[in-house]
Amino acid sequence: MDLSTRRGMPGLAYPEDYLRRLADELAEKFAGIFSAETVERYVLESYTGLLRTSKVKAHLASQTIRFATDRLTALAQAKGAIESPVPEVLFVCEQNAGRSQMAAVLTKSLSEGRVHVRSAGSSPVAELNPAVVAVMAELGLDMAEEFPKPLTDDVVQAADVVVTMGCGDACAIYPGKRYLDWELTDPAGLSLDEVRVIRDDVKSRVEELLATLA
Repeated sequence: MDLSTRRGMPGLAYPEDYLRRLADELAEKFAGIFSAETVERYVLESYTGLLRTSKVKAHLASQTIRFATDRLTALAQAKGAIESPVPEVLFVCEQNAGRSQMAAVLTKSLSEGRVHVRSAGSSPVAELNPAVVAVMAELGLDMAEEFPKPLTDDVVQAADVVVTMGCGDACAIYPGKRYLDWELTDPAGLSLDEVRVIRDDVKSRVEELLATLA
């Protein structure tokens, strides 16, 4: 479905010309890899996927660009159109508001660029868990730029390692990938002390994972 067919449909907060401008910007970035129609479709799908959960609508435009760019990059990597020079790790939990976000941010920090990280949720919520943000800040890790994202097949295809955390069979299984399941307590509704324990558990697991990717 292209943007022109969405005119007047409920739930579309931004006018179609604004979404098309976003698509045009990305079409230039991915010229020679994807058609303008494919890029436009990804922008619209990414936008509508975030619209269902986004709490701060003012951030939708920037989040849509980031989400669509990441998905298109993942798809290009999976197809071999873009080289992936470092291991790709995908963290998935149900809400993409706590465990998977902690794991992703810790992996980015501890790997120092040696690993590329994505995270997603099988049923993402509107915002990150405030307790998770607080305990990560204690380590000097700012999560201000992070936001919950729905799980999509393209990021699974691009991953070398897929780590699930209580999201059941939400991830598709592709040959040649490494799948791990970390049994971690959901931080939702827990105290800061309890979330610190989960954070430290995640950190230890990330360190073990990075040792196998070195």
